[in-house]
Amino acid sequence: MSQDPIRLLHFADLHIGMENYGRLDSETGLNQRVLDFASRLKEVVDYALAHEADAVIFAGDAFKTRDPNPTYQRAFARQIMRLSQKGVPTVLLVGNHDMPIIEQRASSLDIFSTLAVPNVIVGRAEAVHRVQTKRGSLQIATVPWPQRNRLLKLEAYRGMTVEQLDQEMVRILDSEIGRLAGELDRHVPAVLAGHFTLDGAVFGAERNVMLGHDLIVPMSALHLDAWDYVAMGHIHKHQSLNRRNAPPVVYAGSLERVDFSEADEPKGFCWVELQRGAARWSFVPLPGVRPFVSIYADVTQDGDAPTEAVLKRIAKHNVKDAVVRVQIKLLQHQEALLRMREIELALADAYFIAGIARHVEREARSRIGLQNPESLTPIELLERYFVSKSVPRQRVDELLAAAGELIAQAKAQSA
Repeated sequence: MSQDPIRLLHFADLHIGMENYGRLDSETGLNQRVLDFASRLKEVVDYALAHEADAVIFAGDAFKTRDPNPTYQRAFARQIMRLSQKGVPTVLLVGNHDMPIIEQRASSLDIFSTLAVPNVIVGRAEAVHRVQTKRGSLQIATVPWPQRNRLLKLEAYRGMTVEQLDQEMVRILDSEIGRLAGELDRHVPAVLAGHFTLDGAVFGAERNVMLGHDLIVPMSALHLDAWDYVAMGHIHKHQSLNRRNAPPVVYAGSLERVDFSEADEPKGFCWVELQRGAARWSFVPLPGVRPFVSIYADVTQDGDAPTEAVLKRIAKHNVKDAVVRVQIKLLQHQEALLRMREIELALADAYFIAGIARHVEREARSRIGLQNPESLTPIELLERYFVSKSVPRQRVDELLAAAGELIAQAKAQSA
């Protein structure tokens, strides 16, 4: 057996089928955002093969829905087959988006086990899988998405509240992980792969794509002393939870951004060098992840040149191939001066314009009768009248200037 560390690649939460901010690709007939997610998977597999990964763990949620269409399934299978054909043991953990509502039905990943695809293990149940890699033996325990349906079909659990069921699920999960830990060979590196929410995890933007109610599992249920690395899926924000880092408890995070709330989140996977009693890991960002760019332009101080001010703000950002949204704060009189076509042309290199929103700061309208007319000059009274009628600011200034000239001429003639 080689003494070299086992090279493990851990990724999760692919969600092929997301179509946010996408448009139709003429060559494939698919939404281009679907192609983004599929491309991220290809990049992961490329890395695994180029760096001679000994094993790959996918910690759940291959597709957006439980019933993906055949085209999405084909895109996923193509990349998994590349690993299979190169002899790389690959564990596919069943997540909540992969899990059928009815337990007896097949999951979206079961086809790999049904066809007995070489080197591919589908983790649909709590079990320890022993695999032989080029650099030695490895134990991978799978803990898929915990289903309440497994309890509800039992008479003893009917009538329980959601909170009571959660408590019972945590107790069962603790017991099952403890059982798996007891089955390990303590001389062989061991990994726990799970798809659920751990207490202390920080959510990203996945609330809008999650299915069902979340079960919060305490770290104590993991039986940490048994494992060398804990590979988690389900939370889209990459994070490490075990401060002691012995073992590392890591959410790899999702591979592609869903919306603007994830604009600043790195997306990628984890590369692990594993030995019994030790694991060194690093997060590998994916270079092809779609950028999301928000541009905020407050042009209220830019007078009669709001368009030029917005164009300057846009020029400060790299919008090439990005999903872009622009928010413009402007005064009421500036709205008519905003040349939207020029702004759109400045965003021509963007992949998708999610919107150009105008937030107009309405100028106060006051009735002349609410002011003391004796305290206002004729020009001030006239200005308030124009403002009350929503006359554009540029036109107001022109009219006030003309009125001033007329008043001056009248005074000169009467002198």
